[in-house]
Amino acid sequence: MNDDDIDSDATDRMLLQRMAADDRVALGILYRSYHGRLCRFLTRLTRRADVIEEVINDCFWIAWQKAGSFHGDSRVSTWLMGIAYRCGLKALRQHGDEPVEDDARQEERTPAHDLDEDRELRDWLGKGLERLSVDQRVVIELVYGVGHTLDDVAVIMQCPVGTVKARLFHARVKLRNVLPALAGESPKRTENAP
Repeated sequence: MNDDDIDSDATDRMLLQRMAADDRVALGILYRSYHGRLCRFLTRLTRRADVIEEVINDCFWIAWQKAGSFHGDSRVSTWLMGIAYRCGLKALRQHGDEPVEDDARQEERTPAHDLDEDRELRDWLGKGLERLSVDQRVVIELVYGVGHTLDDVAVIMQCPVGTVKARLFHARVKLRNVLPALAGESPKRTENAP
């Protein structure tokens, strides 16, 4: 962890302490601080914007209720991602993954300065990620998108580090084989590919 991460975690811990004392302002600050990260993370679980917002609200409701029981065994960000992950899996079981309708808010979240090439690259990568299992997509997002360590991901997903490593390995192999095909190239078979 670098100095910024340490400072950020100290601030988050202070906010949790204030939340434990029923400080709604602290909840609002933590919510605004994590909303974007949780949104990006949860888009790897589901494409349904309504479900993503529901999961984020559920996550912060649980954080509000459990703020006083946070033991500090992990960073606050790891704790919140773990709550969001479990709430997301529960929501997937209840609602499924298919979008209800085209979401106009998706366009609002895309920065106006994006070039068509950037959008095409994101779409191409998104199609590749859709070919992965939910657990593999989550590991890819947590490691490469959010920047969590493998140990953090193991805490979030409540599984051994070895399982996280295996999911990450198989996700990278699958992407290495799928992405060229999506781009119109012939995929290169990799040794030990599943």
